[in-house]
Amino acid sequence: MAEITWFFAYRHLRSEASSHVITFRRGQRVRSGRGLAFWFRPDRTSIAEVPADDRDTDFVFQARSRDYQVVTVQGTITWRAAEPEALASRVDFTIDLRTGRLRTDPLDRIASLLIGLAQYQAARYVEHRPVNDLLVEGAAPLQDGIAASLTADPRLREMGLSVVTVRIAGLSPSAELARALETPTFERAQGLADEAAFTRRAQAVEKERAIAENELSTRVELARRQAALIAQEDENARRQAEGRAEAGRIGSEAEAARIRVVEAARNAAEGERLALLRDTDPAVLQSLVLRAFAEKLTKIETLNVTPDLTAALNGVLRGRDVPPAAARGDAPRDVSTGR
Repeated sequence: MAEITWFFAYRHLRSEASSHVITFRRGQRVRSGRGLAFWFRPDRTSIAEVPADDRDTDFVFQARSRDYQVVTVQGTITWRAAEPEALASRVDFTIDLRTGRLRTDPLDRIASLLIGLAQYQAARYVEHRPVNDLLVEGAAPLQDGIAASLTADPRLREMGLSVVTVRIAGLSPSAELARALETPTFERAQGLADEAAFTRRAQAVEKERAIAENELSTRVELARRQAALIAQEDENARRQAEGRAEAGRIGSEAEAARIRVVEAARNAAEGERLALLRDTDPAVLQSLVLRAFAEKLTKIETLNVTPDLTAALNGVLRGRDVPPAAARGDAPRDVSTGR
């Protein structure tokens, strides 16, 4: 918007660099350019201000597909005034010389024109295709078609308009149709989810079965090893018992052999001793007997001395065969120890 200041009968206009200002005086064009600043008299001057920057025009409209389904098209058209003077000659961009504002709405007229052309091209494109093909193809073909149509439109070229870009933001069916189209996809996704769940459960069951089989195999192997251990322990115990029995037998045989040897030696010694004693004097034998008896005797409580005993002792001591006491006929007497 241009900025206008007053100074008595004259006024001063200052425009932005993004605006193309065209000044007419008495029906003749006197100046034209961007970002101008000048003095003028309002009673003899007319000024038009055309925007020279890029402008965006949003649109939303509906079209019917070949299978009678409503499709909503939403997008944006970016345009600019390639020839501001030509555009000003076709569309009224005159400004109010008191406020600097546009007297009419030329931008709305240009937006209506662009939207109408885009809607016509979109309707022609959509009506020849079923809704499934439109949704599968996406918005790119429609976007290219609208851009090519607007760029080649002769009316826009004559007006000095240039279409910079066309962007289709959305190509969507109605809410009911969208839900209907989403249902198969949702069901397929749900089926895949169920299949994944079933597969996971089957894998879990298979793993549990494998674990159970592994546990059973482990238990069987442990039982087999335990049986083998018990058999080995029995075999070891049997071998130990046999070893102990064999050792006992060998020890018994050795002890028996030792006893036989000892007894044989003892018998031999006894035989030699008996052979030596066979020719010994009876008195000497009695002495030996008494000596052996004395060696075994530890305590004497009572001793009976008879004439026969004293006679035998005298005979031994004196070397006589008949003891004197027996010849005299003395009676025996008791002799107690310690008296």
